[in-house]
Amino acid sequence: MTEHFKSSRLRFYLTEPQPCPYLPNRVERKIFTPLSGGHAADIGDELSTNGFRRSQNVAYRPQCPGCNACVATRIIAAKYETSRRDRRILRRNEGLRREVKPALATEEQYQLFRRYVIARHAEGGMAAMDAYDYASMVEDSTVRTQVVEYWGTDEDGDDSLEAVCLTDVMADGLSMVYSFFNPDRERDSPGRFIILDHIDIVKALGLPYVYMGYWVDGCRKMQYKVDFPGTEVLIAGRWLSLDREYSHQY
Repeated sequence: MTEHFKSSRLRFYLTEPQPCPYLPNRVERKIFTPLSGGHAADIGDELSTNGFRRSQNVAYRPQCPGCNACVATRIIAAKYETSRRDRRILRRNEGLRREVKPALATEEQYQLFRRYVIARHAEGGMAAMDAYDYASMVEDSTVRTQVVEYWGTDEDGDDSLEAVCLTDVMADGLSMVYSFFNPDRERDSPGRFIILDHIDIVKALGLPYVYMGYWVDGCRKMQYKVDFPGTEVLIAGRWLSLDREYSHQY
């Protein structure tokens, strides 16, 4: 890793080139900075509004040579209107109850995480994560982080953890850091349900945004991130509405 530049408050670094995990024949690099000290949450908020994401105690943003395919996205909660499709998803998941907890890892979370990763991302780096790695992902945070759990009941009528979202609480909304769910429920679209529920949480808090991470144009598995009315994308330092016309141009 090489130092990229310094400011009065932060020191930024640049990772070495690696193969892009999203697009073939591309190279990935990230600019990043540690999040530490008493103002870590405020700095994290500022960086998030400028297109950074958090991973444990680090804020990062793609800085890839000759490529700007990764685009930060957020949903304006007040502009989202529930579609017929989303009403069906909400009905299919209405038996789930939300529990918001401190950012502490549990064995139930980890076992669900393992099932999800093996079923959907067995070839990715997360498949190698053990319980210690998972706990670090959840607990190593110097910003305002919560775990949003979604509970249902199993065939025996016992409580069953069905979905989880690691969520940062920001001054202007919520940032969905990472979510996972019971892969057996895939037909119920639990991933989209978690996003819809976070939109509801943001509305209830009177905050404007749900930060969704990066959309990669041309990567099919990232398309869901721009599939919500009221989505904005960060282009050249400006948050712009991703209406149908602009999406076409981009």
